[in-house]
Order: sequence, then structure tokens, then C-alpha cells
Amino acid sequence: MNFTRWSARLPGTQRQRRLAARAVRRPPEAPAPAGAVPAARDEHGEPPAADTGGAGQEAGQDARRGLDDLPAQDLLGQVPALVALVHGPDHRIAFVNDAYAAAFGPREPGAPAREALPELAELGLLPLMDQVLRSGRPRTVKSRRVEGRAGGRGDRSPRAVGGGTRPGYYTFTCTPVELKGPGARRGVLVFAAEVTDQVEVAERLRVSERRQREAAVTLQRSLLPQQLEQPDDLRVAATYRPGGTDAAVGGDWYDVITLGAGRTALVIGDVMGRGVRAAAVMGQLRTAVRAYARLDLPPHEVLQLLDGLAAEIDPNQIATCLYAVHDPNEGRLVYASAGHLPILVRDPDGTVHRTDESTGPPLGTGGWLHTSACVPFGEGSAAVLYTDGLVERRDADIDQGIEVLEEAFAGATGSPQVVCDRLLRAMGITAEHDDDVALLALQHPVRTGHDAELFHNAALDLLGGVEAAPRARAFASGVLTSWRFPRELHDLGVLAASELVANSLQHGTPPMCLRLRRTDRRLIVEVTDGDDHLPRRRRAEPVDESGRGISIVATIASAWGSRRTPGGGKAVWCEFALPQAVPR
Repeated sequence: MNFTRWSARLPGTQRQRRLAARAVRRPPEAPAPAGAVPAARDEHGEPPAADTGGAGQEAGQDARRGLDDLPAQDLLGQVPALVALVHGPDHRIAFVNDAYAAAFGPREPGAPAREALPELAELGLLPLMDQVLRSGRPRTVKSRRVEGRAGGRGDRSPRAVGGGTRPGYYTFTCTPVELKGPGARRGVLVFAAEVTDQVEVAERLRVSERRQREAAVTLQRSLLPQQLEQPDDLRVAATYRPGGTDAAVGGDWYDVITLGAGRTALVIGDVMGRGVRAAAVMGQLRTAVRAYARLDLPPHEVLQLLDGLAAEIDPNQIATCLYAVHDPNEGRLVYASAGHLPILVRDPDGTVHRTDESTGPPLGTGGWLHTSACVPFGEGSAAVLYTDGLVERRDADIDQGIEVLEEAFAGATGSPQVVCDRLLRAMGITAEHDDDVALLALQHPVRTGHDAELFHNAALDLLGGVEAAPRARAFASGVLTSWRFPRELHDLGVLAASELVANSLQHGTPPMCLRLRRTDRRLIVEVTDGDDHLPRRRRAEPVDESGRGISIVATIASAWGSRRTPGGGKAVWCEFALPQAVPR
């Protein structure tokens, strides 16, 4: 409470004392400098006599006597805060000031607080007043809600609005006092300062922060995949948990991208920083990753492109990213990391290990050549990709968190979604966790029985020469017949294999290979050779004798594409959707 404006009017206050003391300590008059205005003189030309303390001391004594003579009841009665004075073990009323009476109505002196001050009983202050009376120490409770009164006692409530009242908030301080006079008694001074405005401002701030957080979470979730793509050869699941209850949503993201020819890209990343800005940068990076993935580039080249883009989006924003590609034909994961945490891979025998190779600096730093590495990932293998919110703790090293995750992953069995849930529980991720968590789990299941009949591979090495094309057609026809494809799909598959082989014979170099692959949902035809020049679709003129092969393939197939292979050659592929795909 601020007494500054009152202190200028009350006698004997520090202001009055300072003025009196200043008059006593005023130094003798010094010679006036040249050009200065002369000091005032009396009628004899002498300066006025200095006050050596008599007048100042008398003024101070008068002020002090005035303060001592001012009754405490009058002083408390003018205080705008609510004041009540009670005494005795049952807290009988000795005094309530005008502000208290205006808020709750007048009170009869001598009545016990439990009956005469029901508002204090409702607030639970009577036990607190008992403690103050016993211990002799003051106690304070903050921001207690006081319901407004309409009619009766509350007619004069200062919080009246539109003929009624609205609740107010007060901070109550209970202070022990000694009541002088006949039969000296111990009592409690109840002082209530209204803090309604502060509480309402704080509540509006909380509401604003909650809305900002909801907007940030909505933005974050809208930028994440609404439904993960499900590859033919992998089972995948992912989860995202926003951190804490404030508006500081992070920039964690994940993605699964089917590349064609049975290959799948798996992505996880984390934009440093919090809030809507981090989520917006994350959305731009995720979109860019999907665009670069369509180029079917090696993982390190994708990160190289992403590194330059991240610096253009926001040079002050740092992001980590891990990009991996699974190829079922090769049974491995090829990956590259830009400052991200290692993949955890569980082998078919249950052994869990990290992929610690090929970790470059985060995106946006520039000046680094990323490299790719690989890890075996055949049938029966599983892996998890995650962000630092899952394993990082303030009181422990991040490597310890990864070790805990390894132990939990070793025993986490079931579907990928079950694995995600078990790992979150094992790592203690709750709604109050203070950091965002993104987790992506994948499995390459072992197929047996009827499922195994739906997945087949067949390959033929081509040595070149005039007999290569007939051999390729005969091989494709025999394989597709053994796989019991319908006649129409059989003929389309043979035609596509013939055109791709012919294109490779004309424009490629040995070694060449024709690969046929069937899954439960599609037929894939792929031809590889040793030349790294990628084909493109073009319009052939009527007089042209070549240039129609890729156009024919693009017309009859569901999708087609090409990519460079690690050995310096290329692969050209196309795929056909099966008419009756097995439900997954």
C-alpha cells in the first residue's frame, strides 16, 4: 500500500522532519559569485538570522505530537484496504473500518467472528487466525476469491456492476497485535488488499497463452502427416507429443515417403527453438524434404540440398534431420544424418545397436559435405527414429537417456504403434513433459504361409547382344505366369519389361539386370545398367524410329521413375497396381 500522497499532509512524517532538519543544518551564507542575484536583506542591510534549531525543533516536536495524538482507529478508518481487528480465542470483533463495512456490511463489536464474520469462515481464515494467535507470527494468503454480495449487507459493495456485484480477489494478511487498556488482550489484525485487477490481468494472460498454445499445436499437427503412408514391405507407426502446458510448441516432425519400386524414405527432424515460428520453419523443411525425395536422390544429397534451403528460410534457426531409405531388394537402410540422434536398430536376434556413423552438423550451418552410410535391415528387423525430447533430461547426460531407450526397445514387442506407446511409457513421457517428442517406429516383418506367397522376387542378368531382348521377354512371361497374374496384367508386365530392356540396351552400358518383384499390392519391373544418364520422357515425331519406349511405359504403368545407383549406374522402373490387392 502506498502512503506517499498522504505523507505530505500528515504532521510528523518523514517529509516534515526532513524539512525541519534541512532548516537546522543550513550552512552559513557563502560569498555570492560575480553576476549572482544578491540575497534578501533586512531593513538594516543584514541577512535574516539563521534558524539555529529552535523553530525547526519546535516544528518537529509539534508534528511528532500530532502523529502521536492521531487515533489509530481514525487512521485505519481512512485506509482503502479492508481492515478488521478481533481479539480473544473466539476472535470477537473490536473494529472494522469503513472499507470493510462497504464490502460486507457493518459489524457489531463484541460478536465472535464465526457468527459475525461469515465471509472469513467461508474463506477458511479462522484456522489461520488461530495459528497467528498461538504463534505470534503473521500469516498471508494470496488472491482469495470473495463472492460479491447483492442486497442486504452487500448493497454498498465497491464491485457493483449493473445493479449487481461481481466477485473480487483479496490478499489477506493476519498480524498478531496487543490491545492495550484495562484487561490487555491479544488480538489479530486482518488486513485485506484488493488484487482483483491483477488476478484478472493474470487470467487474461493465461487465456491468451492457452489460445496461443492451441494455435501452435494445431499448426504443428496440421503440418505433420495426417496419415502415414504404409509401404508394402514395412510396417510403420509414429506419434507426436507436444511438450508442457505453455505455448512453447517445438518444431519436431517425422514423415514416411514411398519412392517407388518398393523403396521407402523415412524422415525425422527437429527445429531448435519453440513456438509458432519453429513450427512454421518445420513445415517448410518437411515440404522441401518431400519435394527432394521425389528426385530419388541418395540421402546425403537430399540433406545437402536441405542444408542450403534451411539457411535461406531462417539463418538464425538451427535444425537437425535424419533421412533414411529402405530398399527391400538390398535388405538394408541407407541413411544420412545432419546433427540428429542415431537410429536404434534391433536385429532379428533381439540385439539393439546404434547407427553412429555419418553424423554431420545441423542444417543451416553450411560448408559441410554430408555422406551416407548403411545398416542391414532384413526381415525380422525393427528400428526407431526419435527426437531429443524422448531421451534428454536436465539432470542426466543424453547418452544415458539413449541407453535407457535401448534397453526399453530391446523388450518392446508388438506392432509399431504398440512399440511407440511402450517406449513413451518406459521413458516417462507424460502430459507434463517439458519438451516435444516425435517417435517413428518401423518393422520389416517375417512373412510366412499365405503372406509369403504374396511377396516374390526374380532377377535376370543381361549380357547384351541381340539375344538380350528375347531372353528378357521370355523370362518375364515365365515369371508372371508362375505368379498367376491375370492375362491382361501378364501382357502389360511383359511389354514393360521389353521396353525397359530395349531402352537400356540402346542407351546404357553393361552390366544390366532385369528384376521383377511382386507384393500384395503391386507388380514392379526394374532394369539397371552401368550408365548414369537418366532417361526422360519426350514426344516422338511420326518419322522418328525411336524415343517411344519410355512414353509407352508411362502410359501403361501406374507409375514410373528412374534414379542413380550407388555404383555409378542407374535404375529405371515402373509398377502396376494389382486389381485385387490384399487388405492390410
